[in-house]
Amino acid sequence: MKILVIDAQGGGIGKQLVAAIKQSIPNAVVTAVGTNSTATAAMLKAGADYAATGENAVVVGCRNADIIVGPIGMVIADALFGEITPRMARAVGQSAAKRIMVPISHCDNIVVGVADLSISAMIQAVVKTIQGLAGNQG
Repeated sequence: MKILVIDAQGGGIGKQLVAAIKQSIPNAVVTAVGTNSTATAAMLKAGADYAATGENAVVVGCRNADIIVGPIGMVIADALFGEITPRMARAVGQSAAKRIMVPISHCDNIVVGVADLSISAMIQAVVKTIQGLAGNQG
């Protein structure tokens, strides 16, 4: 299973996602793509199998992934303080991969109708969702 983790800013959410996925689903191949080198480095340090940075890396990664994981802003152009370009958001949205979005309400994008969970609880929910999808592929 090829999992693409996308993050921006300092890569904190992506770092936690990569670490939790690698620990719980060791056979997953995790590619980390940061919108900047700081985010990429954080996810690589957390155990990503592969890593790249920038807009084209997001576009190419979305073509090859089975599952795309990241903050919900990854599908909103100009989100995450402008680090998500329209091309990135379109690539994620148009990908054939399953998308698992962490509902973070930041940068004037407010998500309603979801439980107010801690980041760690959301990370665990992501892992359980991926495990469920992995079980359905077998």
